[in-house]
Amino acid sequence: MYYDDLPLWGFIGKTDGNKLKFYLFKHVNFDVLYNGDQVIEINALGDPNDAVDITDDAAELDVDFTYSVSWYETSTVYQNRMARYTRASLLSVHKKIHWFSFVNSAVILLLLMGLLIAFFFRRLRNDLRMSSSGDDEGEDKEVGWKYVHGDVFRHPQNMSLFCAFLATGAQLLTMAFLLFVLAFVGTLYPYNRGALCTSCVMVYALTSVVGGYISASFHSQFEATGWGKTVFLTGILYLGPFFITMSILNTVAVSYGATAGLPFGTIMVVLLICVFLAFPLLILSGIIGYTFRSEFQPPSAPKRHPREIPKLGWYRKTLPQMLLAGLLPSSAVALELHSLYTTFWGYKITTLPAILFVSFVILCLLTAILSIGMTYIQLSVEDHQWWWRTVLRGGSPAIFMFLYSVYFFSRSSMSGILQTSFFFGYTACLCYGIFLILGAVSFCASFVFVCRIYRAVKNE
Repeated sequence: MYYDDLPLWGFIGKTDGNKLKFYLFKHVNFDVLYNGDQVIEINALGDPNDAVDITDDAAELDVDFTYSVSWYETSTVYQNRMARYTRASLLSVHKKIHWFSFVNSAVILLLLMGLLIAFFFRRLRNDLRMSSSGDDEGEDKEVGWKYVHGDVFRHPQNMSLFCAFLATGAQLLTMAFLLFVLAFVGTLYPYNRGALCTSCVMVYALTSVVGGYISASFHSQFEATGWGKTVFLTGILYLGPFFITMSILNTVAVSYGATAGLPFGTIMVVLLICVFLAFPLLILSGIIGYTFRSEFQPPSAPKRHPREIPKLGWYRKTLPQMLLAGLLPSSAVALELHSLYTTFWGYKITTLPAILFVSFVILCLLTAILSIGMTYIQLSVEDHQWWWRTVLRGGSPAIFMFLYSVYFFSRSSMSGILQTSFFFGYTACLCYGIFLILGAVSFCASFVFVCRIYRAVKNE
């Protein structure tokens, strides 16, 4: 329960363990501390002396609930009213959980980096040395990824959708970092959910500049026409599913008469921001990106006819690789993911944005490292269709996050159409955004890696 953006909770009843009886408090007293005209602290205390026996489930009871409010003046200033919740987050038991999560993520990250350096980079160095030796023996031992140099920079099918995917992921990544900056400077408070939603809408609208510029500039490096379609897809790739989901959830909330439903005025304000701010910035930045685009010169020009991909084992296909690429990063941030879900849907409040930021950075690093290693393995078996594969592999941790939300929901006390639809609707939007972000991170890491290794090969 919240009052003036301050969380409050308390016991609603008591039990008698010896007699297996359950009692519900009928009276609640609210202790409110104020300074001037600002509420600083509020507590809810149930009266154990005024309770009703609810042990018998079959019996119908008419209960009259009452409450009282006690006001106390305090010298605590308004800016420090959340200090008590921050101190609660720094208790030893909470710090141990966060530290264990951090150590778990760091160990997995270090192991993957060590494996990448000790095995893949050493093997890659030998491949480059062998390929650039210039003798006949080196030509006979030409490595697998060198065979596909004429196909590796061939742009994939559905180029407009691919560029829109990358641009939307980059936009959401920029949005996430800006929200962290606002949290660090104290502008954005985790307990003020209204301000959080407002910040998300405004920051997303402003970061449309990033999405429009990247989509148009990257697309025009490979195709001279069609960049307008790419910019349009960038504008609806995330907002389209998001608005459809929100419309369904709002309809459900209104039908149940719940306060979670958005008022008509709020919906109109959001639509006006999208129409008169987000979309114009998207189009303008797309025009700028197309006009000032840079020319991409691949290390090796694509051949006219694509090379035939040899028959591969089942474990080298897309779905098995998505399973592996998604399992490791999601397991590294599982504890923080649980804390995030309890913040959204439970009683906890996250007042340590630094911990969440570190976990997010580690998640991105793990995704990038795995993407580089698995792209190298894919090219080594002469499979040159790596563009979409990196995106799907990179975004796969978000699928595991959504699966974890199913487990979290099954362990919670939430039930009914209203709670179920809101939980899975909002969680699906969150995981979809993470899928786009990690997919963009994965491709960028692999793209830089592929360009570096093929530029290092001597032209023959």
